[in-house]
Amino acid sequence: MSLRSCLRLLSAALILSLFSTSVRAEFPDRPIHLVVPYPPGGLVDTMARTIQEPLSAVLGRPVIVENRTGAAGAIATRAVAQSAPDGYTLIFGNNGPSALVPLIQKDAGYDPIGDFAPISLVATAPMVLVVHASVPATDLKSFIAFARGQPQGIEYATAGIGSLGHLTTELFAQKAGLKLIHVPYKGSAPAVMAVLGGEVKMYLSTTSDALDAGIKAGKVHLLGVSTARSSPLIPNADPIANVLADFDVTVWFGVLAARGTPAPIVARLNSAFHEVLGKADIQQRFNSYGASASASSPEELGRLIAQEVPKWRATIEAAGIKSQ
Repeated sequence: MSLRSCLRLLSAALILSLFSTSVRAEFPDRPIHLVVPYPPGGLVDTMARTIQEPLSAVLGRPVIVENRTGAAGAIATRAVAQSAPDGYTLIFGNNGPSALVPLIQKDAGYDPIGDFAPISLVATAPMVLVVHASVPATDLKSFIAFARGQPQGIEYATAGIGSLGHLTTELFAQKAGLKLIHVPYKGSAPAVMAVLGGEVKMYLSTTSDALDAGIKAGKVHLLGVSTARSSPLIPNADPIANVLADFDVTVWFGVLAARGTPAPIVARLNSAFHEVLGKADIQQRFNSYGASASASSPEELGRLIAQEVPKWRATIEAAGIKSQ
């Protein structure tokens, strides 16, 4: 290689290094919007508001939690995919809108793998299966027996078509041989209110303060958790897998930016989430919500998203869920 070529390469490397250093030093210089694709009151919203102030302190700029609801999270997720790739607009997603919704909603308007820059995993959680107190069942076996005797089917609530709760309940129905009737709501909070009020008989999703209170008050019966093994976060529930072999679903939550967000900005945000989620008080608060705080590398979150698509396609096809 000639001396002139070497000098050109060194010059380019120096410019890139100076640019990266500048980006790291300047970002952020204004508020960051953390978009929650569900209404206030659900688990995602609660976790976002728990880390809002600590993240603001670490980043040195306000973090604004913005609830943007609709289409099982697709509206908010699409908006972030179409936002400027500058790290100032982030989506607080999970298995549903960040991986599964585009499999069902043909007009979702985004590619879950190609349109985002993963930042970090935030938490994982088991799902809980509850039924309204009017259902004559206090354990999973008796509920399945009851449901099999209902020719008209059992109505269940979800946070929307294509949500993880929707697909997980369909997987449950397939394994248990049940006829279940889907009643979608605009987010987990109204879905919880529906099962607590008896509008529907069943709900399978992450827990929340309202749902926990309903369980303690006897408004609903807790019948199981979705993880293959018992969860210390939900100590009073047996795994659904004890009755339905190989049933195993874990919810993950993660933060993503628009594709093309510069690597130094992704690294700055990832470092901030690691710092916040590593705090003992944050971990304790997440545990009280039924979730485990857990940061990750951007690459790990990207792999999780890529694995979800083929994993759930068979369930969608078997359930006959059509693109909307």
